[in-house]
Amino acid sequence: MKTLEDSKAILELLELETDEELLSEADHNIHKLKQELGRWELQKLLSGTHDNKGAILTINAGAGGTDAQDWAQMLLRMYTRWAEKQNYRVTLAEISDGDEAGIKSATLEIEGRYGFGYLRSEKGTHRLVRISPFNANGKRQTSFAGVDVMPLLTEEAVQIDIPDKDLEITTTRAGGKGGQNVNKVETAVRVVHLPTGIAVRCTQERSQLQNKEKALAILKGKLLIIAEEQRAQEIAEIRGDIVEAGWGTQIRNYVFHPYQLVKDLRTNVETTAVSNVLDGDLDSFIEAYLKQT
Repeated sequence: MKTLEDSKAILELLELETDEELLSEADHNIHKLKQELGRWELQKLLSGTHDNKGAILTINAGAGGTDAQDWAQMLLRMYTRWAEKQNYRVTLAEISDGDEAGIKSATLEIEGRYGFGYLRSEKGTHRLVRISPFNANGKRQTSFAGVDVMPLLTEEAVQIDIPDKDLEITTTRAGGKGGQNVNKVETAVRVVHLPTGIAVRCTQERSQLQNKEKALAILKGKLLIIAEEQRAQEIAEIRGDIVEAGWGTQIRNYVFHPYQLVKDLRTNVETTAVSNVLDGDLDSFIEAYLKQT
């Protein structure tokens, strides 16, 4: 309101006398007001049960071999940069390195108000088209990565009791490039919910117990969201809700060659500023999706 009152006062002064400095200040204030109004309008669209929560975002390399694993790592950077621009706190909960380059999978915890509300627009398959840096003949390569998003819920909010018989828990060495415990102690934990086939892996905490607790918390959150989205079905029937990261399932195309274009196939929003998008400039895509849905 202060910005609005200041702008009104400046405009009243400008009616009496032209002043370039005051005009510039009024222009700045009006631009700021438009941005704040846009954010307010967008947040009014975030009325889902968990929209105001933070988010857990998981990336999995899909079809495309080494290129897909490299693409998954590019997406990991893109979402990290987006979250940092929103002043969210970002924590890498799990990462599995690729065979030659990139990553096979990674999970980000993004803490901040409306993190899930914004990022639920990103769930789906992301398709990359480029000249492959891993192809000796310099041929064009198409590769895919899948993105899954769920709200970051507190333990108190997740009231789900999972019988021990429904869980398969295994431990492995964390892997990676260094660190005191890496490749020495089995601290990484993988939890599989047998009725649904949902698997969660956590590697980033220092102890096996901490990784187990975090993996179980993420799994419970996933099951809670599935139960809410599919109220009419039994949890054991939900496996078909998972989308294969491959041809015909993509929500967005990122084309580097023969032209540069990022296009969302759900809203038809597109931009040629590919590098900006990969640097976390996702707001136009997110806003269009929220307004459409």
